[in-house]
Parts: sequence; C-alpha cells; structure tokens
Amino acid sequence: MLNNKIDILYVDDEMNNLISFKAAFRTKYNILTAISGEEAVNILRKNDVIIIITDQRMPHMTGVEFLESILEEFPDPIRILLTGYADMNAVIDAINKGKIFHYLTKPWNETELETAISRGYEVYKQKMDEKEMNSK
Repeated sequence: MLNNKIDILYVDDEMNNLISFKAAFRTKYNILTAISGEEAVNILRKNDVIIIITDQRMPHMTGVEFLESILEEFPDPIRILLTGYADMNAVIDAINKGKIFHYLTKPWNETELETAISRGYEVYKQKMDEKEMNSK
C-alpha cells in the first residue's frame, strides 16, 4: 500500500479506459493498470493488490479467463468484472469460474464502481481477519 491507499489493479485492453480509470480514482486509491492479462500477472507478483477490476472483452484472454487463471496463485484479491456487452453467459462464467465479487456494465458509472470497490474492500478485510483468527 502507498500512503494508506489500497492497491487496485485495473485490466483493460483499451488505453483510454486505463487512463480514465486512473484519473477518476487516483486520489482515493493506488491505481495499477495493465493492458493485458499477462501484464496484470506480472503486476500482481510485485504488488499487494486488494481489488482486481477487469474488462471482459480482451484479445487473447477474456476477463473471466484471466480471473480464473490467477485464482490459485492469487486467491485473496476481490474481483470485479466490467463488460460493455450484456452477455449473460460471461456473467455466469465469471461467478462460477472467476469467483467475481461484483459485475458492472461499461461504460462504468463512477458512483456504482466506487460503491463496489468500497463493499469489496470491506469483504476483503473480513476475509483477512477470519484468516488471521483461524491461523491463531
């Protein structure tokens, strides 16, 4: 964490979306961005990411495929899926395979996304508290 800001990783294949997200949330959070799933994994290995937000429609790997692929190595971060398409199969896959916490449509609404991040962080803290208590 940087200055008590939680680390959020935003993954999207569109550079304009990465820039917009960072501009909207950089004052509240430490924003990390990746233009691909592969780049995101490298960032996850170097940072203590609390929340992962990913676009569904990306070349080479969908958001669900990305989230599913990192589950074993990075089980703790809260996952939020964004998509510009009303693809119900993607939503079902995301819930079942990618273990997403929340699903939002693009273009994202800043207030809705902020609420999802806040709720996700609360769930993350509870999960970490339970983990700590169980280890004792």
